[in-house]
Amino acid sequence: MNFYLEALDRNHKKQNENPSVGVILCADKDDEVVEYALQRNLSPVLVTEYMAKLPDKKLLQNKLRELADLAM
Repeated sequence: MNFYLEALDRNHKKQNENPSVGVILCADKDDEVVEYALQRNLSPVLVTEYMAKLPDKKLLQNKLRELADLAM
């Protein structure tokens, strides 16, 4: 994730924009794996509980289109 966020910020982020953030969607969470994976990460990381049911696919598609339109 850090690789992609760094590449995004270096190559596409405008000066007036905040640093990019990444979101990883998972079906479940193993606390021990999360602890090991994030132990040396210097950036702030938030881990939250997952939702058993994702929002409607059409809603997610519409939101993605809205964001894409804003980016242009």
